[in-house]
Amino acid sequence: MPTDFASLRSQFDLPEDMIYLDGNSLGPLPKAAAARVARTITDEWGKMLITGWNKAGWMAQPSAVGDRIAKLIGAEAGSVVMGDTLSIKVYQALASALEMNPKRRVILSDTGNFPSDLYMANGLCRTLGPDYTLKTVAPEDVLEAIDDTIAVTLLTEVDYRTGRMHDMQAITDRAHAKGALTVWDLAHSAGALPVHLAKCGADFAVGCTYKYLNSGPGGPAFIYVAPRHQDAARPALSGWLGHAAPFAFDLDYTPGAGIERMRVGTPPVLQLAALEASLDIWDQACIKDVRAKSIALTDRFINGVEAACPTLTLASPRDGTKRGSQVSFRHAESYAIMQACIAHGVIGDFRAPDILRFGFTPLYTSDQDVDGAIKILSNIMAQNLWDRPDYKTRARVT
Repeated sequence: MPTDFASLRSQFDLPEDMIYLDGNSLGPLPKAAAARVARTITDEWGKMLITGWNKAGWMAQPSAVGDRIAKLIGAEAGSVVMGDTLSIKVYQALASALEMNPKRRVILSDTGNFPSDLYMANGLCRTLGPDYTLKTVAPEDVLEAIDDTIAVTLLTEVDYRTGRMHDMQAITDRAHAKGALTVWDLAHSAGALPVHLAKCGADFAVGCTYKYLNSGPGGPAFIYVAPRHQDAARPALSGWLGHAAPFAFDLDYTPGAGIERMRVGTPPVLQLAALEASLDIWDQACIKDVRAKSIALTDRFINGVEAACPTLTLASPRDGTKRGSQVSFRHAESYAIMQACIAHGVIGDFRAPDILRFGFTPLYTSDQDVDGAIKILSNIMAQNLWDRPDYKTRARVT
């Protein structure tokens, strides 16, 4: 049965005077989330207090929600667990992968990767010692750079600035052929396009849920460990809830079984409740339909903007099958142009040094949104409405 996108859109709280094209930074509020979180607060926390860990299923929530995420990223049941932030999960996955490949010392990433991933990799290398290094190459050179010196690749499948996609299957195959392991960051993939972790033979993956999965600001991250690695992957962050028997209060750490060992601290129960409300909407969607509509929306936007705004330069791949669910344009005054867009009701964002970035989320983005955004952006460019001092003053969040 085809996905009913009009029904899905109606389940989000979207301001009437806004065209929201920034779901790749923060997804909007599912209408059911407020009631779901309120019920967790009043009926569970309020009435059950600490007994909610058992009665309300709070302790099982990270794995239960993880299994729901697994369906969206092509992962096996029992291979995904929720908790902590994406940077923490990057650190966990990298540390485990490096320990599983002890004769090698090089992490390979690309210069288009999200800086936080590179910061975590560099920090881990400093902790492990001077023999460990992070090597970065241009995104298009990654495949060739995988040789028999690489311990693990750390790549974001969809480039956060341009939307360019890596070929997960080809890179994973090459890494394994050369004796390396893979860590995939799915921050701009999960909920945006079909992901096939199990089919591709990926080793580790991580991702956040506040973008396309709409868990709200600060929503929890997830980590995937392929079932074949779960007994060998030793958690570098040996947290209480990753222990095999946390309530035995053993002074020595024994890792939990399977994916449970990748838990660290207390799960964010309220945020997971909000995520559950969003996943209820996702249960009504087919990811293949989502991808097809995403490509149609982004193609429509590219064609319209290029026809109306000749001074903007496309930074994303023109081929829709080679980009994620976003479109980026370059301009020397991109920051000011985006501030003008926001002031006129089109919400996107700016990425340094010169990127105008627009996200397209078929669960709630329509053809009318695309056409309206093109009209507003073309008016801003034609009349130089961006050329104002207040639009050029940088805010803390861009």
